[in-house]
Amino acid sequence: MTGTLFGLGVGPGDPELITLKAHRILQAAPVLAYPAPETGDSLARRIVAPHLNGNRIEVAIRMPLSAPQFPDESVYGKAAKSLGTHLSAGKDVAVLCEGDPFFYGSFMYLFARVAEQHTVEVVPGVSSPMACAAALGAPLAAQNDILTVLPAPLETELLKERLATCDAAAIIKLGRHFSRIRSMLSDMKLMEHSRYIERATMENERILQLDAVNPDASPYFSMILVHRRGKAWQR
Repeated sequence: MTGTLFGLGVGPGDPELITLKAHRILQAAPVLAYPAPETGDSLARRIVAPHLNGNRIEVAIRMPLSAPQFPDESVYGKAAKSLGTHLSAGKDVAVLCEGDPFFYGSFMYLFARVAEQHTVEVVPGVSSPMACAAALGAPLAAQNDILTVLPAPLETELLKERLATCDAAAIIKLGRHFSRIRSMLSDMKLMEHSRYIERATMENERILQLDAVNPDASPYFSMILVHRRGKAWQR
């Protein structure tokens, strides 16, 4: 009998936001794998660290933070082979994924390489837009609003086109794109309907006015929520 590969969504950063199902699997799996930078600690592992007990095999899937081609076959192909060895030996493998595995989660690249040979189960997690909305005290969308998720690296004109046709939006992956996004929102007269947050639910979470954000210091884990109808949920 072969093992099962579990893709565990571990949430946006607060260790208490891991689901009961993910916690149960995390406690039982003999092999734990997680994405990690080329050097240094894994954020995903730090999130679940309070829940770890006993000895287990750990596999750090190390990758460059900015690769010219993504996903990098040299990273995920190698990881799939390594984890496949454990699965073929009958060991379950829990792979950690920040947020939710299938919402821009890196786990999907392992899933694509493993699912045809082994059993894979995905455990959803609390995704970052939901965590940001909760921290901001501002619902993502209300009534019949159209909610759009927009990655900041998209070209400005495409972002404008999408923003012009939606009622609410979550602009994710800000980082070095923040200054351009802020200028765009200003041009579109959306500044007063936009809320900025970084590292939601983590100890160093910050909520700032858009014009108070240092564009050189906005992290990858930051987001702007836009709601054209303001506090529509109060109506």
